Amino acid sequence: MTYSTSSQTQTQTLDAAARAILKTNDRGGYTVPNGRVYPFQWNWDSAFVALGFADFDRDRAWVEIETLFEAQWDDGFLPHIVFWKDDSGYFPGASVWDAHKNPATSGITQPPVAASVIRWLWDSGSKSAREAERMAALYPKVLKWHRWFARHRDPEGRGLVVATHPWETGRDNSPEWDYPASGVDISAVGSYERRDTSHLDAQMRPTKLDYDRYLAIVQFGRDHDWDHDVIARTGPFRVADVGMTMILLRANRDLLALAKILGRSKDYAEIEASIEKTRAGIDWLWNDEVEAFCSRDLISGRSSAMITSASFLSFYAGVGTEKQNQSLIAHLDRISSKIDKMLPSLDPDHEAFDAMRYWRGPCWAVVTFLVARGLLDEGQSEWAERLRLDTAALIRDTGFYEAFCPVSGRGTGGDLFSWTAAMWLFWAGKA
Repeated sequence: MTYSTSSQTQTQTLDAAARAILKTNDRGGYTVPNGRVYPFQWNWDSAFVALGFADFDRDRAWVEIETLFEAQWDDGFLPHIVFWKDDSGYFPGASVWDAHKNPATSGITQPPVAASVIRWLWDSGSKSAREAERMAALYPKVLKWHRWFARHRDPEGRGLVVATHPWETGRDNSPEWDYPASGVDISAVGSYERRDTSHLDAQMRPTKLDYDRYLAIVQFGRDHDWDHDVIARTGPFRVADVGMTMILLRANRDLLALAKILGRSKDYAEIEASIEKTRAGIDWLWNDEVEAFCSRDLISGRSSAMITSASFLSFYAGVGTEKQNQSLIAHLDRISSKIDKMLPSLDPDHEAFDAMRYWRGPCWAVVTFLVARGLLDEGQSEWAERLRLDTAALIRDTGFYEAFCPVSGRGTGGDLFSWTAAMWLFWAGKA
């Protein structure tokens, strides 16, 4: 693609702005998603942020991942928040989680994109001896985390990832969680003061009922000393999440590639078995009525029957029959006719669609990137490019927001957002 001089200048300006955001949000070894709203290190945020740093500071990119894994628990668990410094402006903070770790952390995890990011860092670099050393040092930590998923997030042995908290999925208030969370007992939650709505419009955020449920689930985990086996088998929220499952499947494929680069032949069979187990079990998430992959509540066995942005991560994971893939492409065609910019976090034809409220409709650059990468891998280059161009247009027209309205293009959530800046540098801004 050939850009005009004005387009090239605009791209250079946005490149500089994105780099400035990452530098501003850098806290020395880790990057906060947004200084006002999210003052700590988040798991999958940091993984994506590393890709942005790789555009101009490869050493800092590796440091981001290395710092995250410094907070790994002895059993392989990698928390979704690391509280490196105290900050009273965020709720729920370290004292609410009470995980008894140093550094202080939350007690839940997040979508495991780290292995894939490490592979992308390696593939996009010079493959120097120093980067090989860093990859080799991270590899056993990532493998340990993936083993943790196999032990503690697959209680029925289906090869699928069971989320034990909506926050664990990264798609906090997705309508997929409304029914599974409806049975959570909130009677003992007590009073609390949210801090997110003091920074952002409450109409863009999860509701109070959502937060009551979030905190009740945190209290359950804390009351059980963050015993993840007990939580996954008896917790009040247990959902086979289509997003985390697809992301872990791709991450296992990328982990196998790293093992082969490093010559860790003793790990091949184990990783291959994990991949095959998920491939064999993935159709439990396919819903014939809506013709898409959907999350499923383990407690009731009920499918969400909702088409979300995570449904299209099947391309990223490399699963799905030809017929299933055709159905998903048809959904992309239909959805794109209803809105201006792709990819919304929920089907706009669904009654729960809310174009501005967090994961109930807005476009998120990181998930759109993963879906686009999968579409490209599966030969759907036109759709992959459509998603990239739409994301680039949202950023050019609106700025580096946390997410974007798919109808108006308006920014939603926090501004000057780290992972959106990173996605511009690594993907959306690249012709």
